[in-house]
Amino acid sequence: MKTVLIVDDEKNMRSSLTTTFRLGGYRVETAENGHRALEIVERGAIDLVLLDLQMPGIDGYETLRELRRKEHEVPVIFLTAHGSVELAVEAVKLGAFDFLEKPPHADKILLAVRNALRQAELVEENLELQSRFDMIGSSPPMRELFEQIRRTAPTQARVLILGENGTGKELIARALHRHSPRASRPFVCVNCAAIPRELFESELFGHERGAFTGATTRRKGKFVRAHGGTLFLDEVAEIPRGLQAKLLRALEGGEIEPVGAEREQSVDVRVLAATNRDLEQAVSCGDFRQDLYYRLQVVTLRAPALRERRQDIPELSARFLRQACEENHLRRTLSDAAVERLGHYDFPGNVRELKNLIERLVILAPDDVIEANDVTHALPAGPISDVPAGAGLRGTLRETMIGFERQVVLQVLRDHEWRMTAAAERLGLERSHLYKKLKALGIEKPE
Repeated sequence: MKTVLIVDDEKNMRSSLTTTFRLGGYRVETAENGHRALEIVERGAIDLVLLDLQMPGIDGYETLRELRRKEHEVPVIFLTAHGSVELAVEAVKLGAFDFLEKPPHADKILLAVRNALRQAELVEENLELQSRFDMIGSSPPMRELFEQIRRTAPTQARVLILGENGTGKELIARALHRHSPRASRPFVCVNCAAIPRELFESELFGHERGAFTGATTRRKGKFVRAHGGTLFLDEVAEIPRGLQAKLLRALEGGEIEPVGAEREQSVDVRVLAATNRDLEQAVSCGDFRQDLYYRLQVVTLRAPALRERRQDIPELSARFLRQACEENHLRRTLSDAAVERLGHYDFPGNVRELKNLIERLVILAPDDVIEANDVTHALPAGPISDVPAGAGLRGTLRETMIGFERQVVLQVLRDHEWRMTAAAERLGLERSHLYKKLKALGIEKPE
């Protein structure tokens, strides 16, 4: 049973609301002022606060500020006899879940409380998932991914993880291993794209001494090192075609044959694989064996691109900001406008690009507060395709730079259909400055 704290200086209002909530199936505690409310919340076991806006002593706003300062994240619903849009906006800015006018209708207030408690449960579940999987995100794509990991991790199924570069495919693999029965055994990661083709077989399966020139000692391969645990094959599409049959045999029979060995060796390994390539297309082109593809994709998980989960950008940015500040012994904060600007960028490099961008901003920002213009200047001015292929130095360096600047400004204007305010914001300029720049660059708006 959930407990609601009613905070109101009017005794009759406290009594009426107490009856409403008890009939609705809630425990109830009451407080006649903000100071008493803070004491009760400090004891714990309060699930929601119904808070009067205007009270003697400290008012509702100040009570909420103090709750948040003490890191109490209990949901708060404001009650007031003086409702207005301005007050509602201010309440939401402070972190209130809802804002109701007195006297509240019983059904309306019970619905608001149910919604607030459900939202708090979702937030708590998400935080628990994030701590379990070491990934951040409350967006629908991430919540779906967390649920898929939760269901898949305890099994022995092979998993194929798809996603663009920088989306966190290795984090997904590590989460699958950490919450599996193999968690106490090794997790071995292999970047298939980084291994020279001639050494690939030896890296995966090992070799015996004297198996080839330079093999002066016996070497254990990645399969043996991962025995009892998990082997993660990152960029699996880069495995040479000639070795795919040997990998298939290892998956089917659990046996490998080191280079130069006279007999096979049994291994117990759960294989996870990841790629940013279209494996079905690789199969149709003959670059990847179809039977191996089917063996790897018993379960398929997809890491969503950052542009598909923009609502996670503020939370990701906050974590990366803390990390960058700690690592570089600096103090920086992101303004609301800067976070909003980050949310408008598509991040082709995904979470990895966002992390690198935040670190760059922390190091290069001129002030402690990182503003929207700082973000704009740190982002690419435009897509690479805006620069003609093979363009080199045309005339002097200054002439070349002016020509490039003209192309960038023109491209942004076209992208925003010559809406000057939007284009100026994208370029990080004042509107008046953009008009001056158009005149200097000889750019005229088409009729």
